[in-house]
Amino acid sequence: MKRILIVEDEKNIADVERDYLEIEGLSVTVENNGRKGLTRAEEEDFDLIILDIMLPDMDGFEICRTIRKTKDTPIIIVSARTEIIDKVRGLGFGADDYISKPFDPSELVARVKAHLAKYERLKGKSGENSMEICYKDLRIQPLSRRIFYREEEVFLTAKEFDLLYFLASNPNRVFAKDAIFKKVWGMDSFGDAGTVVVHLTHIREKIPMDYIETVRGVGYRFTMTDE
Repeated sequence: MKRILIVEDEKNIADVERDYLEIEGLSVTVENNGRKGLTRAEEEDFDLIILDIMLPDMDGFEICRTIRKTKDTPIIIVSARTEIIDKVRGLGFGADDYISKPFDPSELVARVKAHLAKYERLKGKSGENSMEICYKDLRIQPLSRRIFYREEEVFLTAKEFDLLYFLASNPNRVFAKDAIFKKVWGMDSFGDAGTVVVHLTHIREKIPMDYIETVRGVGYRFTMTDE
């Protein structure tokens, strides 16, 4: 049974989220405090996290950023803050999706199921794309979703991993930002091509060597030579 963690301080909203998810056969844990929610997320294994932003003790942005240092569990932010800057900030900190309150519980369930299915596919459980990619000092393991640079593990967010793996799986091919966004985030995802730039910047900060080349005026490619 898939395990979902809800970090939400408004009891009525948390109850609605839990009820709808449990109807779908999911196991749901609720925490109404930011720090308690972060502790749960770090110490236990959940398949997906639903996270509010405005929480007691610790805001959702900080929780999201902290989780992403060690885990790539899908995170959906559900918040009353609807400004574009908040959505961009949430995605930039590693969230996989952002839903504004008030929301239709059926939409939340649909997005949760979609992210669970996608994450399972990307982990290699479907048997596809499970070949390890090794190039110079970089090693990408799609089955376990782990990255190693010079034999030291590098922790990427779920979307950072997806982006790097997509480009590395198509070496020497140039992709425009719009094409990358559609391939990695999906047609129905919130955001735009600028999201790609933000995530590429984060990847380059975590992996010192620039494996991804910027082709000015065109897009990006993972350059792989025979050297």
